[in-house]
Amino acid sequence: QVQLVESGGGLVQAGGSLRLSCAASGRTFSGDVMGWFRQAPGKEREFVARISRSGAVTTYAEPVKGRFTISRDNAKNTVYLQMNSLYSEDTAVYYCAAGPIATNNPSLYNHWGQGTQVTVSS
Repeated sequence: QVQLVESGGGLVQAGGSLRLSCAASGRTFSGDVMGWFRQAPGKEREFVARISRSGAVTTYAEPVKGRFTISRDNAKNTVYLQMNSLYSEDTAVYYCAAGPIATNNPSLYNHWGQGTQVTVSS
């Protein structure tokens, strides 16, 4: 059974940092593009960041550029999202996803985690 499990969310003050992890199981995900998305209450799910299969290429949404860093450890079948200088606008449920192509479109990702809540207090 293919599974993605996020962890590391929580409550943090504005300006603080969190590191999210997404552990994959059931098969190796080294052949997948991995992405992070988020969804705030009343809003659509939006792209945050993605990383290529090798980890050499990363892409970020404009609101998080320079603050967030996506990385992956294929030996551990895990992808990370380091989030610094958090704003209250970053409050959302964060999801990791795996897919076959490099895209910001969430509908093109095949596997999703259950999400982890990130709350930034101002």
